[in-house]
Parts: sequence; structure tokens; C-alpha cells
Amino acid sequence: MPRGRRGGRVSALEGCREEEAPPAADAVPSVLWASGQQPEAAAELILLRGIFEIGRDSCDVVLSERALRWQPIQPERPTGDSKYNFLHKEEFIELKDIFSVKLKRRYSVKQQRSGTLLGITLFICLKKEQNKLKDSTLDLINLSEDHCDVWFRQFKKILAGFSDRPKSLKIVLNPQSHKKEATQVYYEKVEPLLKIAGIKTDVTVTEYEGHAVSLLKECELQGFDGVVCVGGDGSASEVAHALLLSAQKNTGVETDSILTPVRAQLPLGVIPAGSTNVLAHSLHGISHVVTATLHIIMGHIQPVDVCTFSTTGKFLRFGFSAMFGFGGRALALAEKHRWMSPNQRMDFAVIKALAKLRPEECEISFLPFNDPQDLEERRAQGSPKSDCNDQWQMIQGQFLNVSIMAIPCLCSVAPRGLAPNTRLNNGSMALIIARNTSRPEFIKHLKRYASVKNQFNFPFVETYTVEEVKVHPRSNSSGHNPEEEDGPHETATGSSFPWNVDGDLMEVASEVHVRVHPRLINLYGKSMEEMNDSKVTCSCL
Repeated sequence: MPRGRRGGRVSALEGCREEEAPPAADAVPSVLWASGQQPEAAAELILLRGIFEIGRDSCDVVLSERALRWQPIQPERPTGDSKYNFLHKEEFIELKDIFSVKLKRRYSVKQQRSGTLLGITLFICLKKEQNKLKDSTLDLINLSEDHCDVWFRQFKKILAGFSDRPKSLKIVLNPQSHKKEATQVYYEKVEPLLKIAGIKTDVTVTEYEGHAVSLLKECELQGFDGVVCVGGDGSASEVAHALLLSAQKNTGVETDSILTPVRAQLPLGVIPAGSTNVLAHSLHGISHVVTATLHIIMGHIQPVDVCTFSTTGKFLRFGFSAMFGFGGRALALAEKHRWMSPNQRMDFAVIKALAKLRPEECEISFLPFNDPQDLEERRAQGSPKSDCNDQWQMIQGQFLNVSIMAIPCLCSVAPRGLAPNTRLNNGSMALIIARNTSRPEFIKHLKRYASVKNQFNFPFVETYTVEEVKVHPRSNSSGHNPEEEDGPHETATGSSFPWNVDGDLMEVASEVHVRVHPRLINLYGKSMEEMNDSKVTCSCL
């Protein structure tokens, strides 16, 4: 079985440059490498062939255009010994799963500069289980300098061919996220993997709310392949907002009133270091730091829809999801009690918002989503209703909560997602409305999010798939009353309404217009559908 690093001080020598070896990643038993469907080997061009020790076996190793294959060298056995042949079947890894290669050396006290060559170490990205990735190593042991040098150079040439993988990243780190753990998360879990992959980084630690916007507004990003945010949902949303604002500025788009925004010029990586991590969870299907980091290293790109929020013709911000009513009031209360721990203040805010639960008198207008494929099918069938959804629709009344979401919004308290029928990039939003009802019934609705039951199966809950939404509060009497709610964030108007936009508080006194824009930003990651459909070349059981 492929073993991890041997004892002693080990480092990597690339050309004439000596590097301290990173901590050993977990080595995976060789029997697990061949658990997936093997790529066809017959038609592949063989690049190199040689002998290496892998685990305790001397192996015949073949490097082709797509895969690295090996098989123990078998001594002659009696004819028909099928048991022996079965135990030593060919194993492989696909080259696309390798993200770094180092020369493996052992150092003694007397060897200060050049150690004893042991062979080559490959650093590999494995699919551990559903949606989760892990890093591992495979050691190819051979003491010949010339032999290893030829293979090492070939591996470096292959890795250089993966042009979509980032080589330089701008890191934006929010040290205040969650329990102030973001700094530790980055330097202990993220940075070591980025160094192994040879990715250059430039780290900026944010000092105040809005720092990322001002930073990326002035920062020259031409030398970077992407931007990575280490923080919670609010931090990730702020960096995405900043990248999109920068794109509008660079292309001359007027930011006071953005009707057709241009796409962000750099992809965004999201390292989950917050309390809920909705964006990372929706993107990867799991809130896992190593998984998010490996998606960045491997250059996996996922286009994602983004919303614009505006009022009376004035642009407010970009975002992925929003809640008005109960969701907005709970966040406003939580912001007032930031001296509490994140979990404590959210629990406190939800309980207090439920205790003072009241509806908002609103008029909601929306433009239903027309799936282009469904529309073409209806037109081809001659359906008279093929264009019936091209007109705005309007509902009014008293609403306890209004959710508008362009992503599924998965998190630990809502494993199916706040909007489970929404996709990351289908050009639509979920509009979820909870009309006025009794407190016990509304609480039942909220509890359903944490279960496998349908949270929308209530007579007071309505769901729509839309392209645009306008939410217009009908009176100011139920607006944001600081005195009644212990004064969370007084405003100049005194009658603003709190919105929860990606975990950030947005206060608006009038109508809010939300519009979805398809594939407006690229995020580092793969959708859950892509992860589940991908071939598993190496599994960790």
C-alpha cells in the first residue's frame, strides 16, 4: 500500500531550489486507488515507463497521457494461479487529480543542504465521500537521481498544462468571523495546501465592515488569477459585491443605476469560516475547509447567479439571497447584541422576534420565470398559454416573512436548503411567502427546515419561481421601531425596514426591487450535481 512520508526531516528539491517539505498528508491504501472506472489505457500514448517501489512492492509503473498506472512485478508462478493474479491487479490514478509533485529527500544532522534522495511524492485530490474532498500523497520510491529527475520533470510539465488552475491569489481574511477563528483556519488548514500547490498569495486582513469593498476598489488585480475570501456569509457576499462593483467600474457601467451588469472579471473562492456558511454549503454541498481549498487549487469553476437590489431607481448592492419581515427583524436584533457569541445572539434574536411576531402589510409584484426550454416546448405544441407568464403579477396582504433566493441556501439548520428547488445558475429566484398565521403554525413551518419534510406544505406558505420581485411595504406604522425592538440600529428616516441580505443588515425605507442576473460571477467549486455525477477514480472509505 502507498505509504506516507518516512520518519526524519524531509524536503522537496525543485531544480536548484530547496524547499522545506510540508506536513505529511494522509496516505491512502493502494487497494482503494482502483475503485473507480478506469480510463481506457489501450489507445493512450505512453510517456514514461519505469520501476518504483510503492508500498512494499516493486512495481512496473506506466505514465500515460491521462493516468498513472502501476502493478507489482510478479515472480513466475505456477500456471493457473488465479488467486495471486487477483490480489495484484493494476491500480491507477488520473493525472487530473494530481495537484503537486515534489522530490522526496531525507535529511540527517550532517546533511544541511542536500539530503538523500528517496524518490518522488505526488500530492493528490481525492473524493472522500459525497461532496467531500481530501488531500493525499503517493510515494514513488527510487534512489536513482537521473531516473527520478526524468519523471519529476515530466510530472511538472503535465501539471503546467492545467492552465485553469490559479497560480496567484488575493486573500481577503475577516478575523472577526464566527468565533474569530478565520485566521487560525487560514494559516493552519488553507495556506499549507496552497504552498504545496505552489500558489502565490497576498493576504489582507480586513479591519472594519466595508473594508473589502474599499480594498478591491483600489487594488490592482491584474496580477491575480482569483480572489479568496476567508470568513462567513457576510464577508463572502461583501467580497462578491466588491468584485462586481470593480467590474462595472472597469467597463464604464454607471453604478448608480445598474440594469445590465457585466460579469466579475476574476473568480471568487469561499473558505467557510463563519457561523452558517450558506454560500459555501450551497456551492460545495458541504461546509468543509479542505474541500473548499482543494476546489480552488484544482481550478474548478462554477458560474453562479447574482441578484441586484435597488430602490426607486437607485442601486443598493449585489447579493445572493434576502429575507424581509421575520428574517430581517431577527437579524436586526442580532446585530444589536454583537457582544454575544454568534450562536447565542442568533438564538436570542430568533426567540425574541418570535415573541414579538407580527406581519408586514405589503404589496409584492413579481415577474414569473419562463424556462426557455419549457417555453419552446409549449410554443412547439401550439399551447395558447405559451406567453402567459410574460406579465407582472401582484399579491398583497399581511406577510410574516418574504424570502427571495437565487441559490439553494443550504446550511446545518436547513440541510435541504431554505430554497431547495433553486439551482446555482438556472437564471431564476425562489420567492417564498409566509402569510399571516398563528405563532405556533409559523414555528412549525420554521422547524420543518431542519427536517426532511416539506417546509412549504402549509396553507399560509406560497412559493413562486421568478425573475424579478418588487416588495413595497404599504405603511410605515409597522416599520423598524427601535424602541419596541430594543433599538437595533436607528436610522435617519426612523421608518426603515430591515432586510437580511446574505447575513448583512440592509435598511430601506421604501420599495426594494430585486432582479436576478444569470451566471454573473464564477465561484471556485463544483455543484452537487457535478460532484455526484463525476467518476470517482480514488475513493476513501
